Amino acid sequence: MASSRKRRKRPSAERRKARTSGHKAGTVGRLVVGLSGGVDSVVLLHLLKALEPSLGYELSAVHVHHGLSPNADRWAAFCRRLCRRWKIPLVVRKVAVAKGRDGPEAAARRARYAIFRAVGTDIALAHNLDDQAETVIMNLLRGAGLRGASGMPARAAFHGRTLLRPLLGTPRASILRYARRERLSWIEDESNADEALTRNFIRRNVGPLLERRFPRWKESVARAARHFAKREAGLEERLRSALGERKLRAPSESKLAEMLRQLASGSPRATIRHDGAALRAYRGTITLEPDASPSSFTLEFHPVTGSGIRAELLLQRRWALRPRKGGERLQPDPRRPRRTLKNLFQEAGVPPWERDRLPLLFCDDDLVWVPGIGVDARYRARRGERGLEPSAALRANLRGEE
Repeated sequence: MASSRKRRKRPSAERRKARTSGHKAGTVGRLVVGLSGGVDSVVLLHLLKALEPSLGYELSAVHVHHGLSPNADRWAAFCRRLCRRWKIPLVVRKVAVAKGRDGPEAAARRARYAIFRAVGTDIALAHNLDDQAETVIMNLLRGAGLRGASGMPARAAFHGRTLLRPLLGTPRASILRYARRERLSWIEDESNADEALTRNFIRRNVGPLLERRFPRWKESVARAARHFAKREAGLEERLRSALGERKLRAPSESKLAEMLRQLASGSPRATIRHDGAALRAYRGTITLEPDASPSSFTLEFHPVTGSGIRAELLLQRRWALRPRKGGERLQPDPRRPRRTLKNLFQEAGVPPWERDRLPLLFCDDDLVWVPGIGVDARYRARRGERGLEPSAALRANLRGEE
C-alpha cells in the first residue's frame, strides 16, 4: 500500500543556489535586496524570503528611483505593493542622476551604488549569468584589463559589508521559468529595448549570434572570468606581501582596488604611488622603489679574466657615463649584428621605466656597456685577457632596508 504521507517538494535549482550563496556569506543579521521591480530582483527577493527562516537573517529591500523613465513612479509603486504583500520592509530612495561623459547608464549605476553604500548592511543584487557574460564582453570591447575581464564577483567586500550576487551562475531563461512557475509578477523596463545602449545591443544582437555557433558561450565567458578573477586575487596577494615586506602602510580598501586596477591594466608604464614608494608591475612581477627617482649611481669595476671590458682599453681611452637618448645600438653577441637597445631591453625583460635612467658607458662615441645587457663584443676581453667587469648600484633605499 502506498504511503499517504505527502512527499516534500524538492527545492528548485534557483533556491538551492541562493541558499548556498547565503551560507557561504555567513549571512546572519540584516540582508537588503536591491529591488528594481524587474524579474531578476523579484525572483531573488522571493527566493530569499523563502530562505529567511533557515538562514537566520532579517530581510528587507531598497528601491532606487532614478527618475529617468516616465514610468519610474509606477515602478516604485509596484515595489511598495509587492513588499507590502510579502511583508518585507522596503525603503525607496530618489536620486538625481548627474550627466557624465560615460552616459546615463553609467551615471545611474554610480547613483545606485551610492545608495547601496548608505544602506550600511550586507546587500544582495540580482545579477545573473547573462549579465555576467554581457559585462565581460562589454569590458573587453572597451579594452579593459584583468579586473574588467574578471566580470562581477559572486561575493565581495563592500565598504565594510558584503555584496552578494546569489544568482550570478543562473541563466536568465531559468529565472524566467521560475517566475512563471511561481506565478510572480514583475515590471518591464522599456529601456531594455534601446539598442543604443551597449548592453542591449550585445544582448539582442551579439548574444543570439554567438549562441547559434556556441550554445554555451555564456557559461564559457563566465568560466574565463573566474580564471581572470583568480589571477587578480593572486596579484592582490603579491601586492599585500610586497607592501608588508617593505613595511609600508596597508592601503584603504578603495585605494587597494585602484592600485590593483592600474597594476592589472597591463600597461608597463602604470605607476602607483603609495606611502613614499612607487609601485609598478611588469611581466607579472611587482616592483617597489622610492617615489622620487634616484639621483645618482655608483659605478664599480671588478677584475676578471676572459670577460668584462679589456683592461688595457680602460687605461688608454676617454670614457663617459651618459643617459639614454634613443637610437643607441649594442652588439653583446659577436655572432649577431648590432641591435637597438629597445630590442635588447625587451628581450632581457628590463622594465620600461628603468631603461631611460640607466647609466650607459661610452668610449668616445661608442656605446660599450649597458647595465643588464652587457659589454659590446668589440670591447670585451678575450680568453686569458685581463678584464674589468662594470656594475652600477642605485644610491637610494626603500624604507625598512638596511
